[in-house]
Amino acid sequence: MVNISHETPEATERRLLQVTTQARLQVYSDTYAFLEFPLSAFPGAVRPDALALVRDDQVWSQLVPCDDANEELFGLFRFHFPAGADNSGFVGWLASRFKQRFGTGVFVTCGQNRLDGGIFDYWGVPVALAAAVIAEVNALVEGTAG
Repeated sequence: MVNISHETPEATERRLLQVTTQARLQVYSDTYAFLEFPLSAFPGAVRPDALALVRDDQVWSQLVPCDDANEELFGLFRFHFPAGADNSGFVGWLASRFKQRFGTGVFVTCGQNRLDGGIFDYWGVPVALAAAVIAEVNALVEGTAG
């Protein structure tokens, strides 16, 4: 459920820092890439290890483990929040934090698992910055980030 509230930027920061400590974090050790295939190849081209599938009017794109240096590679982690946690604004808040601290953008792909708190997020960052970003994420989850 998306929460609607009016709060100061400082209150938002406090709330999101707190809710982050309630999150369950999964860090993936492999590198990942978005690999494309034509719409006509669905569903046969879907890999069983794909974490996400998205499409536009021309191609399907699947997020899969990949170590091919010719592809744009990403470090990956996932957040699950407990049911009822008010994490509204989380994606924009954390993406802005990464941009300010590391100079990088991110991609976020969301899904839903009603049996496990609701919305979950896969986050991808350039592989060159993955270790530093993931260290920051771990510190946020542990409540030790500055």
